[in-house]
Amino acid sequence: MSIRIPFNKPSVEGRELELVQQSIEKGHISGDGSFTKTAGAMLESILGAPKVLLTTSCTHALEMAAILLDLAPGDEVIVPSFTFVSGVNAFVLRGATPRFADIREDTLNVDETQIEALITPRTRAIALVHYAGVGCEMDRILDLAQRHRLDVIEDNAHGLFGSYRGKLLGTFGRLATQSFHETKNINCGEGGALVINDPALIERAEIIREKGTNRSRFFRGQVDKYTWIDIGSSYLPSDMLAAYLVGQLEKAEQIQSKRQRIWERYSEGLAPWCVTNGVRMPVVPEHCRQPFHMFYLLFQSLDDRQSMIDHLRGQGISAVFHYLPLNASEMGSRFGATAGQCPVAESVSDRLLRLPFYNKLSEAEQDTVIDAMLAWRK
Repeated sequence: MSIRIPFNKPSVEGRELELVQQSIEKGHISGDGSFTKTAGAMLESILGAPKVLLTTSCTHALEMAAILLDLAPGDEVIVPSFTFVSGVNAFVLRGATPRFADIREDTLNVDETQIEALITPRTRAIALVHYAGVGCEMDRILDLAQRHRLDVIEDNAHGLFGSYRGKLLGTFGRLATQSFHETKNINCGEGGALVINDPALIERAEIIREKGTNRSRFFRGQVDKYTWIDIGSSYLPSDMLAAYLVGQLEKAEQIQSKRQRIWERYSEGLAPWCVTNGVRMPVVPEHCRQPFHMFYLLFQSLDDRQSMIDHLRGQGISAVFHYLPLNASEMGSRFGATAGQCPVAESVSDRLLRLPFYNKLSEAEQDTVIDAMLAWRK
């Protein structure tokens, strides 16, 4: 059967297309135009961050973070095994070695109690992910980082608008990254941002983003010509994409309201069924505020999860799994990691299912998903 209800469907929420047209009419559609600056300023206002630089992707923002922290061969970075490959590749590209930590059984975030045992004299940073936009246990992690003089990098791809103990995610680490991929709450198709919470890193970050040149200083009139002064790459997004992003950010409150409604309808509609079938719903601790990025379920087994995927596909509904544990991957083995090293991540990977979740998922479509799930039998 063809898919009637996809896992994700990006949508226009406001002035996105109008602003893209404006960017074309202005005659500046390459990077660092007026919309790039506007989007960065809007994010700085939302997060209260000293500087936010738009990038072509969250992947590139992570790569910039690795360069900024001068990671090099011999260095080690502690990362959760249950994450997207970008959260490790960025450091491996600089020659650093990932050390994989397992995740908590409740929030699926990095297990903060395992981090200290992974710290060695070579450890330079802790790179964490706020899974599903639910905050990691930042008090414990920041304490560890301070005591061992480690940098903290927040991969906040899921977590824009989320908070931990009243403080916004993306504002705890020395650096943080955001994603505006089409699956995210706020998107521009492909895009990201580097959040710089240490002002001392701002000027070099601009240089790295401008291919290793001081071009930004030249355009501000601070130097009479620009030249190559550091390593870097082409991390600037098109101003057309930034214009689309501005249109999305203008409607952030509306978007968040829609997503909260969808998340809560799933929660209410599936709660009794989950209890009956031994399926676990997402856990959001009281001290965390989530941004309603996704709705996932944890089944009792891989067979049950796959059975549900097949059952929903038969109803024209696309539901998907998520990360495969990086410690058990081919690349992970090259860094000394082994299968069985992160048992919670490995178990969760087999059992997790993400349901269709996008801004314009109608109540009727959502009811179709819920009804189909209620009809599933092992």
